[in-house]
Amino acid sequence: MSIRVLIVDDQMMVREGFSVLLGAQPDIEVVGEAVDGRQAVARVAELRPDVVLMDIRMPVLNGLEATREIVAADADAKVLVLTTFDLDEYVYQALRAGASGFLLKDASARQLADGVRVVASGEALLAPTVTKRLIQEFSRLGTPRGPSQERIGDLTERETEVLVLVAQGLSNAEIAEYLVVAESTVKTHVSRVLVKLGLRDRTQAAVFAYETGLITPGG
Repeated sequence: MSIRVLIVDDQMMVREGFSVLLGAQPDIEVVGEAVDGRQAVARVAELRPDVVLMDIRMPVLNGLEATREIVAADADAKVLVLTTFDLDEYVYQALRAGASGFLLKDASARQLADGVRVVASGEALLAPTVTKRLIQEFSRLGTPRGPSQERIGDLTERETEVLVLVAQGLSNAEIAEYLVVAESTVKTHVSRVLVKLGLRDRTQAAVFAYETGLITPGG
């Protein structure tokens, strides 16, 4: 089964470039394009893509609001945000809006295709520079301001440990190696963490861990 992708960007050259790069991949199919956030919301409802490549700065409706609307309408939607700078001011806001990860617009063809595959598989795509930006934002915000810490009390000790590692940007394979357990065991733990905390994906889990103070910036 091919991964169905929708490309959203107000620049035609960017859309065409990404379309060519992704179209060359045997397991990825570009099913459509959108020129602004409002059109993106409509096209997602129409085409039901597996992954949406979303630009942030667009007319009519920006990528942040479009991401929020898309995720609200379909909890399974995977949005991969495109940004020109790895320290984009909207990183934190987009993750809060429900984006599954970030990718730089100057990424190579391989990085672009791999990024789409990672997000489509349900993993979060948080490059080290993006994670650093998140930590800086939480440092600026100061004290935890998110959901009650009581929700963390529902987790087992191992589930809490897995949540911390997810928040640090580790993949299932890396967590499995660190904990010396099978990768399938890690997947089970992650799924239970998401269900118990009422979160949609690993990215939300990472934000939750920081907002509740489970992880502190620099910790």
